[in-house]
Amino acid sequence: MKIAIATDAWAPQVNGVVTTLLHTRAELTALGHEVLMITPAGRRTIPCPTYPEIRLALFQGRKVAKQLDSFSPDCIHIATEGPLGSSARSYCIKRQIPFTTSYHTQFPEYVRARTPVPIRISFAFLRWYHGAAVRTLVPTGSMKKMLDARRFNHVEIWSRGVDTGLFNPHVKAGFEWPGPVWINVGRVSVEKNVEEFLRLNLPGSKVVIGDGPDRARLERQYPDCHFLGYKFGAELSAHLAGADVFVFPSRTDTFGLVMLEAMACGVPVAALPVTGPVDVVQNGVTGVLDDDLGRACMAALQIDRSACRRFAESRSWRHSTGQFLSHLAHRFEESSPVLTSTGANS
Repeated sequence: MKIAIATDAWAPQVNGVVTTLLHTRAELTALGHEVLMITPAGRRTIPCPTYPEIRLALFQGRKVAKQLDSFSPDCIHIATEGPLGSSARSYCIKRQIPFTTSYHTQFPEYVRARTPVPIRISFAFLRWYHGAAVRTLVPTGSMKKMLDARRFNHVEIWSRGVDTGLFNPHVKAGFEWPGPVWINVGRVSVEKNVEEFLRLNLPGSKVVIGDGPDRARLERQYPDCHFLGYKFGAELSAHLAGADVFVFPSRTDTFGLVMLEAMACGVPVAALPVTGPVDVVQNGVTGVLDDDLGRACMAALQIDRSACRRFAESRSWRHSTGQFLSHLAHRFEESSPVLTSTGANS
């Protein structure tokens, strides 16, 4: 089968969306499918306002249409709501080709954290945007429940996986700082709520891996914390495995792949009981969820690390990709009724 995936999130960005799409493409190819990725790579881009690490490819409608016409895909999936995703969406609507979309991130909450745009306005836009899709894929059951309550239609679950060969507990970084070592990995930005972790009064040492627009400010404000920048592959795995607890303070993630990666390294998770952690962490088994993040951290020290590894081993990218395939819309199946109008879904 020929599958086209349009995404505005792509390497060299480092985030859960990119990781998911890279693994999904690899699994689809291994299963014998032909995959076209429509990404910002090789296009003229501009930095996203307030977030220059994200590059936006504008005015690509004709080029995207030409790519899709040439490839003639059996299925089209739109992974993001950015310019490239929107170009692919317009292509499908104009030609009345059914397509699927993904809801990867808590976009309304991210926008609200950076601008005065009300959450209800963002949700109205997203309801319209995804309303043209035959199905909208979300990573967890709690996300599906939330979008159902927001009057989104045809929401289905596409779960996530973890590479347990790469992420493992066998090689550990030797930290020189006093323990216990509390580690956080991800974008260092306001929507990730990293500062709540940094403010905690915990024994030992706090480590932040990653980068982002808030890193310089937080590094100045919290000089006792260790900011290591980006780590990748085996080096990231070793740093995770060398920690005592993975601390995930985010209140806006839809999943949080890095929690699975930490568990694969045998590291328990301390997190807030919100969307993302509630679907990934087995409370009291692979981590601790508590409204008091500091209390969750201390309790997580008692978690059996082998239980974390066993749980991660039950999650695979092959299973995740099977779900993705089962939800795709074939171009010759009956189109969604909204494709015959403007794609609106009020």
